[in-house]
Amino acid sequence: MPPAPAAPTPEPRGEFFAQLQRSLTDHTFVKMVFARPRGGAPDLQRVDVRRIALRGVDHLSFVHHFRTRDTTRNLPLLEAVRLAEQMAGQPFANLHLFTRDAELQLRFAKRGKAHLSVTAHQRAVPTASHDRQKARWLAADRPFLRTLGVTTPDGQVVPAMARKWRQIDQFVGVIAKTLEDAGLAAAAPLQLADFGAGKGYLTFAVHDWLQQQGGTPTTTAVERREDLVAAGNDAAAALGITGLQFVAGDLQSHRPERLDVLLALHACDTATDAALHLGIQSGAAVVVCAPCCHRELRPQLAAGPLLAEVLRHGVHEEQFAEMLTDSVRALLLEAAGYATKVFEFVSLEHTAKNKLLLGVRRRDAVRDTTAQERAVALLAAHGIRHQELLQRLGS
Repeated sequence: MPPAPAAPTPEPRGEFFAQLQRSLTDHTFVKMVFARPRGGAPDLQRVDVRRIALRGVDHLSFVHHFRTRDTTRNLPLLEAVRLAEQMAGQPFANLHLFTRDAELQLRFAKRGKAHLSVTAHQRAVPTASHDRQKARWLAADRPFLRTLGVTTPDGQVVPAMARKWRQIDQFVGVIAKTLEDAGLAAAAPLQLADFGAGKGYLTFAVHDWLQQQGGTPTTTAVERREDLVAAGNDAAAALGITGLQFVAGDLQSHRPERLDVLLALHACDTATDAALHLGIQSGAAVVVCAPCCHRELRPQLAAGPLLAEVLRHGVHEEQFAEMLTDSVRALLLEAAGYATKVFEFVSLEHTAKNKLLLGVRRRDAVRDTTAQERAVALLAAHGIRHQELLQRLGS
C-alpha cells in the first residue's frame, strides 16, 4: 500500500486563533498581549487582554496602553476573537497567547508572512471576575512582607500598612509591564540597582517577584543611612534571600559597570538628573525615577507678560517648574534612545500624589534626533540657563 499522505502543516495565523478559541472553550486561557505596533494610532504601545465576567457573561477585556493614557474595551468572547483577528499583523506585528500549558507567539514579518512558535509553560488560570477580588502581583503571605512588618505572622496585612501594601503591589505591576515593554524576560539574570532604597520595601518586592518568575536577579540596594543598610542585609540573610545586597553609598559613590534596571525613587531635586545620567551612561534597559523637590528651575524662570499672570501665584509657579523640569528630562531621555512615560502613580511615601518618570531603551536603537533641540528650545523660551541633566550630557 502506498504511504498515507502527510498531514498538511497548519497555517500559523489559523493555528494561533484556533488555539485561542480552544483555550477560551476549555478555560485554559490566561492572557493575551499585542505588541510591536505598526501603523494605527501613533502613540499606541501595547494591548493587554484578560478574561472577565460581566453580569455573568464571559468577556475579554482589551486594555489599550497609549503613551499617556489607557483605554479599556470589553467584548463578548465571539466579538473579542473577531477583533483580535483584525488586530493581527496590522497594527500589531507580535501576538502572545498565554494558556495554562503553553505560550504561543505569532510574529508577522514586514511583508506579512506569519511565523508561530510554541513554548511549553505551566501557568495558573485566573478567575473571570471583574475586579471584585483585585488581582495582586504579590501574595500577602510572602515572607519578606512579614519581616518588614507589612503583614502579620499568619499573612494578614497590618491595617496601618494597608496603603503601603497596595503601593508595593502596584509598583511591582509597573515593573512587570515595563520589563515586558523593554523585551526583558523576568526569568532572565537581570542586574538591578535601587538608589535611595530606604527600608527596602520596593527593593525586596521587585527582587522577590523576579525570583518567583524563575529569575536569578542581582539586586543592589544603595542607601546612605548605614543603620538601614545593616537592617536590610540582616533581613535578607534571615530570609535566606540570594542575590540581594544593601550597600552604603549614593549616586556619586556607587557606579555599577553593568545595569539592566535602575530605580531611583524620590531622588531629591537634581539627584534625579544624576540617576537618569547614570542610567544612560550604563546603558540600562529600564530607568524608573520618582522625581521630587524640583528646586533647580524655579529661581531661573523668566515669564513673558502672559505667563507672568499664571506664575505670579506661587503654587502655579511651583507646579509649572515641576512640569517643565520633567518634560525636559523626558525629552533628553528620548534623545538618548529611550521611550518615555511621565505619569502619576500611587504615593509611595504617603504623599497626596506621586509621579513616575519611566524610560525604556528602544530595542531598535532609534533615537529622537530632534528631542534634545526641543528641550533646549523649551528651556530657552522660559529663561532657563542651566539644567543638570543637559549639562551632564555635555550640552
